[in-house]
Amino acid sequence: MRSFASLASLKGRVALITGGAGHIGRAIAETYAELGAAIALLDKPGANTDDVARSLTDTYGVLTTVIAADLSDEAAVRKVPQRVVDACGRLDILVNNASLVGTDGLEGWTTPVEDQSIDTWRKAMEVNLTAPFLLVQQAIPALRASGKGSVINIGSIYGVLGPDWRIYEDVDFGTPAAYAASKGGLLQMTRWLATTLAPHVRVNAIVPGGVDRNTPNAFRKKYAARAPLGRMATEEDLKGAAAYLASDLSAYVTGQSLMVDGGWSAW
Repeated sequence: MRSFASLASLKGRVALITGGAGHIGRAIAETYAELGAAIALLDKPGANTDDVARSLTDTYGVLTTVIAADLSDEAAVRKVPQRVVDACGRLDILVNNASLVGTDGLEGWTTPVEDQSIDTWRKAMEVNLTAPFLLVQQAIPALRASGKGSVINIGSIYGVLGPDWRIYEDVDFGTPAAYAASKGGLLQMTRWLATTLAPHVRVNAIVPGGVDRNTPNAFRKKYAARAPLGRMATEEDLKGAAAYLASDLSAYVTGQSLMVDGGWSAW
């Protein structure tokens, strides 16, 4: 029987992480690099992806490569998996982490539902749902050839549950319909791809709760009061789930959405 350390190891594997310069993307990249994987970081042009890649190489001594691409650009997205294979020799793990969020300066995003923009809705679907499907589709040959192929989609509690608007009183942010619909679609796509790509490629999802990142104190308190574990998430809370689903620790797990939400969905 293999040891736990052997099951958890990612040595010899290559992981592509979209949104790799962001908070969650970086935490996942650090996890995989610590476990021995080579890392391909994809983010939009202008992101600080080069700095993250240098840090990974300096800290963990792993091969890193950077890909700048707009996930709403179909032609660019189609080329990404082969670019990873060309740079790293293979592709074993695909993490669809990037998504449009409230910090992207979108018009008609966190506005009353009557004013939410259809153009912004379409862009959210392109980045949050269509691009992950296209990346998986184009990565299938490499993931199958890996023998250890694993796709991990990063969802949201709002792809599972409706928002509790009481905790958003007196704050100037929220979760629009486009975000919820795209994340809900991503979780259903996870199940569909899991049965379609089995037995050669596993497909699972991580469903985080709200992540505490410069969060207004009033919102933080309301959120914590509603969460059974009494706090918001941190990026570190996602590392264990990311390691589990990428490695042989979850070799018999596919089609699952792992809730990492402090019990939010258990009520």
